[in-house]
Amino acid sequence: MSNSYDKYKQQRAERKAIRQNRRKRREENKFFANLKLFVLTCAALMLAGFVALNLYLSSLPPIANLQDFKPNIVTQFFSEDGEIIKTFTAYSYDKVELKDVPDHLKNALIATEDKNFYRHGGYDIVGIIRSSIQNVIARQAVQGASTLTQQLARILFLSNERTLTRKIKELEVAARIEKTISKDDILEMYMNNVYLGAGAYGVSAASKIYFNKKLNQLTLPELALIAGLPQAPSVYNPYNNKDLAIQRRNQVLKRMLTRRYITKDEYKKAIEADVKLSSVPQIYTTNKAPYFSDYVINEMIKLGFDESEIIHGGYKVITTLNSKAQDVANESILRNMKAWGMTGKSQQAAVFSFNALDGRILVYAGGKNYGETQYDRVQSIRPPGSAFKPIVYAAALEKGVTPNDMILDAPVTIGNWSPRNYGNKYRGKIPVYKALMVSSNVCAARVIKEVGIRPVIQLARVLGITTPLEYDYTISLGSNGVKLFEFVRAYGAFANGGYVVQPYAIERIEDSRGRVLYRAGKTKSTHQLSLKTAAEMTAMLKTVIQSGTGVAANIGKPAAGKTGTTDDYKDAYFVGYTPEIVTGVWVGDDNNKKMGGLTGGTVPAKIWKDIMTVATKSSTKTEFDYPAIELVDYGKDARLIGDDEQEDEQTTEGEVLDGEVVIPVGGPATVGDNPKSLTPADVVKNFNQQHPQNAKESVVDTSKEIAPIPMAVPESLR
Repeated sequence: MSNSYDKYKQQRAERKAIRQNRRKRREENKFFANLKLFVLTCAALMLAGFVALNLYLSSLPPIANLQDFKPNIVTQFFSEDGEIIKTFTAYSYDKVELKDVPDHLKNALIATEDKNFYRHGGYDIVGIIRSSIQNVIARQAVQGASTLTQQLARILFLSNERTLTRKIKELEVAARIEKTISKDDILEMYMNNVYLGAGAYGVSAASKIYFNKKLNQLTLPELALIAGLPQAPSVYNPYNNKDLAIQRRNQVLKRMLTRRYITKDEYKKAIEADVKLSSVPQIYTTNKAPYFSDYVINEMIKLGFDESEIIHGGYKVITTLNSKAQDVANESILRNMKAWGMTGKSQQAAVFSFNALDGRILVYAGGKNYGETQYDRVQSIRPPGSAFKPIVYAAALEKGVTPNDMILDAPVTIGNWSPRNYGNKYRGKIPVYKALMVSSNVCAARVIKEVGIRPVIQLARVLGITTPLEYDYTISLGSNGVKLFEFVRAYGAFANGGYVVQPYAIERIEDSRGRVLYRAGKTKSTHQLSLKTAAEMTAMLKTVIQSGTGVAANIGKPAAGKTGTTDDYKDAYFVGYTPEIVTGVWVGDDNNKKMGGLTGGTVPAKIWKDIMTVATKSSTKTEFDYPAIELVDYGKDARLIGDDEQEDEQTTEGEVLDGEVVIPVGGPATVGDNPKSLTPADVVKNFNQQHPQNAKESVVDTSKEIAPIPMAVPESLR
């Protein structure tokens, strides 16, 4: 009986399980059926939409007088004071007929930009569907589908706002263009109007600018390089980045091979070819601040504009540039370098200046001649020499060292490193502030030994220096490279009370109708240095200009700064600031050659003085809003830094240090081993006799005592 009942229960459970499985399968089938219906419905709607769009575009009328069309919308960059600093004149070009364009260039453009050019009606529906699917999957715009005709429509007629409406208009205009002129005429018009970087509009202009050749004289790899430029002209500009340009050229050649426009032998030979550029490119645009304009373009790209939109959008871009100070910078670089005999193409200079309170970039020069080289040295990495010492001393001040503490200026050995002062001149026990003023190498070494390497690197990092810094005591003398842009930004913390302020170049962007598309927001800033340290560093660095290695930079106003000279005179810096403006100048050789006695206190200091004299004319702050810092020669309670077994090796002051004249504060001085007593004026006279390039430079009387300078911090940052 029991066995029969158990068997009954088992059969009942099995029937129940079967019914549940059937129900589950029905539900699953229903779900997949609904999903299939949904997908098919969406696909049908999408297909219907594309069909409707295709029918609409097919019904559009042609454009009257298209071949005579001459648009006059141009994008312009303006300085903060309303001067036009760059004009993109998109239709100043050497027009070329299609029959005169080499077949390799036609094929390269079609293979790269629009492989179905001769088969579509101005727009590629399959391409649009494919790119739409890819963009949906990636949840961002990763693939475009603009044909050559659409690109021409955008260049000739449309604004460059990134909207669906603009895209539909682009399709509409492209369809009308296809009804108006032939495919060959479209290709010809595109080739004559597309922007190809370096001021080149159209393929003929690009041929002259990049290679100084006629179009029909270009080789296959040269033509492929030009064909690769429309996607991102500045990025692939060979003057800016030759390696990236070659990489892009080879991509074009690969596509030409895939489309069977060239043979395997032609491909192999072309990808191995070097790029030989024209030595002096012709710039077809009005461009008074070319390196700065390139920086502005990059900033606009970061804001979401693509380069084609920037060039052809008819925008009015209001920048932060001080045009008068920029003009002075351009002129001063050429004049002072020529006076020093630095006329070689590889002998260069760079200037970066910004407002340390609000971040506005005021002056930007990446070289002495943009026509000769478009490489931006504001962003290049070069060792700063003694100009790095203020970061070492600032780390010490943060750890409790004071400007009036004593330090032993005598030979020192740290591990295997034995730094030496210029000319092996030493002064024995001197105040910390004077060690910085005279740019003593051994004192800087003792300071970093006292503070430690890690705190110095940490301070450099929080001040915004991102370049590699070796965990080594030698960084105290500026042995590692820095970017001038970051280095000047770091000095801004000394000027504004310890805040790292992010520089910016664009105040406002308007479209051709005057609508504001972008307006700069509040400047980003972080507090990284104590107010006390900033005040003490400023008091110390003021002495560099008043009586130290930077006297040639004296502008007769409250200012502070530091010179820098690397080994064998390969790099020379002067970085200094007033209560509002920080400016850095680098002079050196691109090939890292010796510069014949060039120091930070000579050409860089002179250029700095010329720029800051003009840049500070409109400054609202003439005094640093800092508490007074008293600097004394020998304080009663001062502690001694670097006290060891070394004997004091006292020498006289006023010698030439790092190749730069040093005028002691108040009182006579001597030069080198000459025991003759000299006044500050005598020292300057002696120095000018040794360096006739400096003889025309007037020196401010430093015998007058200057009141302590405080600093300015905007209320929003306090």
